[in-house]
Amino acid sequence: MDIYKPSPKEVYSKLDTTSNGLSENEAQIRLKKYGPNQIEEVKKKPLIFKFLENFYNILALLLWAASILAFISGTPQLGFAIIGVIIINAIFSFWQEYQAEKATEALKKILPSTAKVIREGKEREIVAAGLVPGDIIVLDEGDNISADSRIIEASQFKVDNSTLTGESRPIRKTPDGMSGEDHAFIEMHNLIFAGTSVTSGSGKAVVFSTGRNTEFSKIASLTQTVKEVQSPLQIEINKVARLIAIIAILMGLTLFGVNILVLNLPLNIAFLFAIGLTVANVPEGLLPTVTLALAAAARKMVSKNALIKRLSSVETLGSTTIICTDKTGTLTKNEMTVRKIWIPDELIDVTGAGYTPKGKFLHKGNEISYDEMKELKLLMRTAAFCNDAKLIKPQSEGKKWKILGDPTEASLLVAACKSGFNPKEEIKRIPRIIELPFDSIRKSMSSIHQKEDKKVAYIKGAPKKIISLSNQISEDGKIRPLSPEEKENIIKIHDELAEEGLRILAIAYKNLPNDFNDYRPETVEKDMIFLGMMAMQDPPRPEVYKAVKQCHGAGIRIIMITGDYGLTARAIGEEIGIISGDCQVVKGKEISEMSDEQIVQLLSSGCDVIFARAVPEHKMRIASILEDEDEIVAMTGDGVNDAPALRKADIGIAMGITGTDVAKEASDMILTDDNFATIVSAIKEGRTIYENIRKFITYIFSHETAEIIPFVLTAMFAIPLPITVMQILAIDLGTDTLPAIALGRGPPESDVMKRPPRPRKERLLNLHVVLRGYIFLGLIEAVLVMSGYFWVLYGGGWHFGQTLPFSDPLYIKATTIVFVGIVMGQIGNLLTIQTTRTSVFKIGVFKNNWIIRGIIFEAAIVLAILYIPQLQGVFGTAPLGIIEWLYVITFIPIMFFADELRKYLIRRLK
Repeated sequence: MDIYKPSPKEVYSKLDTTSNGLSENEAQIRLKKYGPNQIEEVKKKPLIFKFLENFYNILALLLWAASILAFISGTPQLGFAIIGVIIINAIFSFWQEYQAEKATEALKKILPSTAKVIREGKEREIVAAGLVPGDIIVLDEGDNISADSRIIEASQFKVDNSTLTGESRPIRKTPDGMSGEDHAFIEMHNLIFAGTSVTSGSGKAVVFSTGRNTEFSKIASLTQTVKEVQSPLQIEINKVARLIAIIAILMGLTLFGVNILVLNLPLNIAFLFAIGLTVANVPEGLLPTVTLALAAAARKMVSKNALIKRLSSVETLGSTTIICTDKTGTLTKNEMTVRKIWIPDELIDVTGAGYTPKGKFLHKGNEISYDEMKELKLLMRTAAFCNDAKLIKPQSEGKKWKILGDPTEASLLVAACKSGFNPKEEIKRIPRIIELPFDSIRKSMSSIHQKEDKKVAYIKGAPKKIISLSNQISEDGKIRPLSPEEKENIIKIHDELAEEGLRILAIAYKNLPNDFNDYRPETVEKDMIFLGMMAMQDPPRPEVYKAVKQCHGAGIRIIMITGDYGLTARAIGEEIGIISGDCQVVKGKEISEMSDEQIVQLLSSGCDVIFARAVPEHKMRIASILEDEDEIVAMTGDGVNDAPALRKADIGIAMGITGTDVAKEASDMILTDDNFATIVSAIKEGRTIYENIRKFITYIFSHETAEIIPFVLTAMFAIPLPITVMQILAIDLGTDTLPAIALGRGPPESDVMKRPPRPRKERLLNLHVVLRGYIFLGLIEAVLVMSGYFWVLYGGGWHFGQTLPFSDPLYIKATTIVFVGIVMGQIGNLLTIQTTRTSVFKIGVFKNNWIIRGIIFEAAIVLAILYIPQLQGVFGTAPLGIIEWLYVITFIPIMFFADELRKYLIRRLK
């Protein structure tokens, strides 16, 4: 619908309404036709269903089967213990996987609940959900806009479109029709949109789109329709679970068959052995440990200004291959600073940083006062007068100067203050009468001031636009005609400054007669006297260069996607090291015209790429294309309209300072300092946690073999079962939990950011983990504990083939030494598994102080189970003597030095 084209009067007939508005009857008919004016939510799976899903995943089903068999075999206490394990795992899985999707709720909060309308010629307030196309809405300063509408009346009417465009500058709106050429739909000066707000003035508008047809609802729809996909870690954990389940089922069935067919054991005993072997195969503590390790990493990242909303995102960050980043505020300080001033034939450098109004004006290296050059003085006055920003002095020492308003305007005000100009005093002397606000069509802003017996119009804006509006120039205090040749020369100077990555505004003025009162832009903004240009830069954050270098060293590609101009983006890219060779700058219009295949070809061409003048829709499309190419994408954003792209990316990163609530809710991580370097720190933490998860999986699996082999030996040789299921659960969910978490909190290895990102197809449970955990460490531990088991049995008079009842003190002592032996072996493993190939002595055995806590925790649980009578009965244990303790304690150095020897031999071979 080209609703922006007709005149205000023609709009009524276009939307089948009148200046008196709709009748109540017609409004109800249209409400039935178009539906309520509200964001439609995609139906989501109820929370209870999400929780219950964790009770029938493959590991849970395996444990359910084991618990049922336990009840059938007459051991209800074991059945209840296994059900307890299922519930614990379900809770931890739900906590890890579920995240409350509040993006739609945050969007809803932006929309007002009521609206003022004219119906049947009377103004009234209605519920905003009842608005329909054809309604006339009445708007005043501070109102939030409820529906997409066409302006029909306006008085000094400005709106804040930042929820849609990310641009916080107030935009002037007028009722006149327009052709629409060269303007995006949301930039039309006679259209207003749901979700935006009125910053000043008043007006009336006719609604043309409601509900799901508004531009705002389209963002909500995109946010909701982006599919939730599992993180790389969740995929890997599921694969590990499936593999373990297959192994457990096969081994359980095999043992059951051997017990029945070969050993002729009673059915209930065969069941019990099968259950034991199944439980021994399942690492019950894996999911809680992974979740707690991720939670610990997330807490650690908070101190580094990264707030993690979704736990699995910690590890996904470590897999990141591409960072798609904004420029302003993320790579730069978002503190626009005037660096150069051009007045006819003179270039002046300006020193100082940020918004502190301290700095010098240097002409050819020599400090000058703004009083020395009339044009400079006029330029400073125009920069300060034609300006809506405010400079806020810090309230105490150590605090920074702050601004209210647009950063670009603030930089002009700061430059004027540096020169000694006092805006407050001058504005009292020469007050503003009226303002012609900036808009994207005129590309300029004017303010008219009363100066004694005349009026003065001050203007700033896009240099080429201001030059075209000027026919005179001020030089050496004299005003003379501005020739076409001089205009060309000024444009050339502008282009040279732009190539340095500077943003440039031109400044002009003209005197008006005292009785002048026609304040239309076309009458004010013509025949101007050109004063000069002010060139500013949003300087890069000092820490970004090092962070970019780290990314390149880690094999992570950085793609800048910015709404800024290409030359500015490229200059910043070169300064911070994103661009190191050939670079192609692709503008927004070109992105829209390119096919997906062309974008893929561009991104794989080998040259650096910057996307400039890009809009949020481009960000979402680029993220989608990169993910289709098997990249793991981190995407930054801050506006409402960035929400779909943040949801689409593997890691959506919102800005904590400048970001909207919607962007924060749609993201996986929030940067509390809006700093690119924080992303790199988070990636380092993500890589570290992945390596640490591998370490504690190795640690957890190293005792699996020592728990499985006793069942295998019992099945093969009919010996008394060396370890009970309750003792296995005490290890898996008790003694091993805190040590595994301690490994998860280990420091990064020195080369963690010198390796390329891990491939998507790389397995968490790879051959190295299996060989080191299950085979090497597991077999040694199994041999040690079984030797202890037979040492106790033979020492107590047992002989091969003899059966022992579960209540026999000798049997209880023998199983106790196996239980304690596994824990001691695990202490040795805990100390050595801190490194993969490097000797643990190089990093320090106890550098990670959580290791000490883990050992104390293990020892405390073992002593409690051995020496508290009530626990002895539950777990089937008995106290050990001094000789027995000395025997099992030797397992610690044996396990430790065995793995240190393995690492040494690998280093020698490599």
